[in-house]
Amino acid sequence: MKKIFFGLLITLFALNVSATGVIVLEGHYQGKNLYVQNPFAGSGVGFCTFEVTINGEVTTDEVNSSAFEIDFANFQMKVGDPVIVKIKHKDDCKPKVLNPEVLKPKSTFEIVAMKISTDGNFDWTTKSETGKLTFIVEQFRWNKWIKVGEVDGNGTTAENSYQFKITPHSGENKFRVKQIDYSGKPRYSQASRFISPLGEISFSPIKAKIDVNFTGETLFEVYDSYGNIVKKGFGEKVDVSNLKKGIYYLNYDNKTETFVKK
Repeated sequence: MKKIFFGLLITLFALNVSATGVIVLEGHYQGKNLYVQNPFAGSGVGFCTFEVTINGEVTTDEVNSSAFEIDFANFQMKVGDPVIVKIKHKDDCKPKVLNPEVLKPKSTFEIVAMKISTDGNFDWTTKSETGKLTFIVEQFRWNKWIKVGEVDGNGTTAENSYQFKITPHSGENKFRVKQIDYSGKPRYSQASRFISPLGEISFSPIKAKIDVNFTGETLFEVYDSYGNIVKKGFGEKVDVSNLKKGIYYLNYDNKTETFVKK
């Protein structure tokens, strides 16, 4: 009988240990703690959470309460350090993390320097980055800011240097970078300006049947009379043979003009 009793205890213990769930949160330390809503276990005995680890180390946080804080202070973390939090709980209940966004990267970069070199490189240096976010490079062209490329951010608080090869137009050029974090709100740099030595570009013919030709290579966009973009690219000509007859708007170099498809 004793053997049977102890066997049942071991089986029940094994079932209790295996019948668990884990909530995993990954991100980067942003200087803020996590807060967890912790219900009772489904059995009504004790609370749902029984262990919390940060980067594999068990925390000393008191989890036997209806709400608790996951404190990063004891782990001597720096802002931007990678974090993996695991909240182990019983399988008949589930705790709720109230502010998981505090581990998501936030756009905090500050521009130290920006310049555009004569060989067409856009360089910028940042500091105070606290998470790896992509820098979106934008150029002011055709009376609007347009995306021209992306550069991965390093996400460290020390100074970081970046470079992007630009495609300038004639006259004054303006470039900037931006990041978009979990909030969805973009963070912009100031604009960097320079005067391009490129000559002004023109196009022909005004009435085109096959191609629209430029006097040099340029970025271009073609819009129909309803404002829908129908062509875009880079080169010395645009194939318009498959367009319907009518008036079209042509963005090229730093200009917006019109042509007629015959």
